[in-house]
Amino acid sequence: MNPARRCSALLSQLCVTSRGGSTARRPLSPGPVSSPGGTRCCRSGVGGGGAGVIETCPQPRPSGAFTTGTAPVCPMGGSSSSRLFGTFAQSLNRAPLAQPALYPEENPDQDPAQTDPDQLLRECEEALQSRPARPHRHLVYPTGTASRRHKHNPAIRIMQWNILAQALGEGKDGFIRCPVDALNWQERKYLIMEEILTYRPDILCLQEVDHYYDTFQPILASLGYQGSFLAKPWSPCLDVEQNNGPDGCALFYRRSRFSLQATAHLRLSAMMLPTNQVAIVQTLICQVTGQRLCVAVTHLKARSGWERLRSAQGADLLQSLRSITSQSSSSQTEAAPGTVPLVVCGDFNAEPSEDVYRRFSSSALGLNSAYKLLSSDGQTEPAYTTWKIRPSGESCSTLDYIWYTHDALSVDCLLDIPTEEQIGPDRLPSYHYPSDHLSLLCDISFREEPHRLM
Repeated sequence: MNPARRCSALLSQLCVTSRGGSTARRPLSPGPVSSPGGTRCCRSGVGGGGAGVIETCPQPRPSGAFTTGTAPVCPMGGSSSSRLFGTFAQSLNRAPLAQPALYPEENPDQDPAQTDPDQLLRECEEALQSRPARPHRHLVYPTGTASRRHKHNPAIRIMQWNILAQALGEGKDGFIRCPVDALNWQERKYLIMEEILTYRPDILCLQEVDHYYDTFQPILASLGYQGSFLAKPWSPCLDVEQNNGPDGCALFYRRSRFSLQATAHLRLSAMMLPTNQVAIVQTLICQVTGQRLCVAVTHLKARSGWERLRSAQGADLLQSLRSITSQSSSSQTEAAPGTVPLVVCGDFNAEPSEDVYRRFSSSALGLNSAYKLLSSDGQTEPAYTTWKIRPSGESCSTLDYIWYTHDALSVDCLLDIPTEEQIGPDRLPSYHYPSDHLSLLCDISFREEPHRLM
């Protein structure tokens, strides 16, 4: 089967949910589809709200790193996850789900059939023709940031996103201004994949993932990514009837850019007691520079009144990261010993005024928040990364962050934050955006050492 037809066959199966239902939308044609320059395009707002040089039309990343094969691939939205977690249904209220001892999806020797990302993006756009376009967002180059691009040190694109667990969006979160139909998984998963495919990150950090095994792992594996998933011990998704299993954090990296040195799955503690929040930490080796990069993804405790718990969870994570980066650096042979550069992505559920934010910004790991660079002074976080309306009222908050080791890494550009006009009066989620949290994205690079560029 040729690549175009295989992509169509893959996407046409997305209309079947993991619960066995089907969408009323017409199936996708197996033939050619409209180009990205068709009728569905991103909506632009007035002004970007950021500082620096703006790239007015960010294009998808080049797809040269992805090779196209001819073998069939797993469909998005299959039923494997429901079968996997169905056996736990009787114990949801008595004990946390045990994490599997082995993580076969992390086997870097696996070589799944490859999907053409451009074709997949076009078919997502075709499937979403009846919906308004996602907000158009600009890539912003911070003021004073000199071009650091070098053929021996290309930028690393990182995306952070709480994608909104399907079970929570439909069953618990109470988005009173969001139409129920806007949350149906048959179309919402296309919106999520469209966002990912538009920007083609090298590293993808996700929270509230409750469709890992039947959707994100098989699809992203076919696009050249290696994935790791860690569920919350007591996921609130399990309280929702007809759930798709627990939600958790997921971390993906592009196999053509990185190889895996080590993975740590952490259950965060607070005051010596285990909590319901988790983190994934992976030490990667860049196949271009040979340098190591430690990447962590986490999702801290939600809701007001839990500030002290979040602070304790952050302290526990920082302690683990210090240990992991030190251990990783001691194994280096091609470079002088030193702490491995670190990127930490997450929904911290904490405004910049909270203690956990201060812990990260003052850590001995030397971390800086990338999105401060959007501000005119380079020291102020965006006004919001999530904006929603619940029965308790409207909430506009900055909760999501990309932290990086500022002495070892530099931020080349960032994806700006949509304006209030682009988000719309009903806020998020909506027909044109699939989550109540905005995705964050930045290009980072290793601070160049002269001997590496020769």
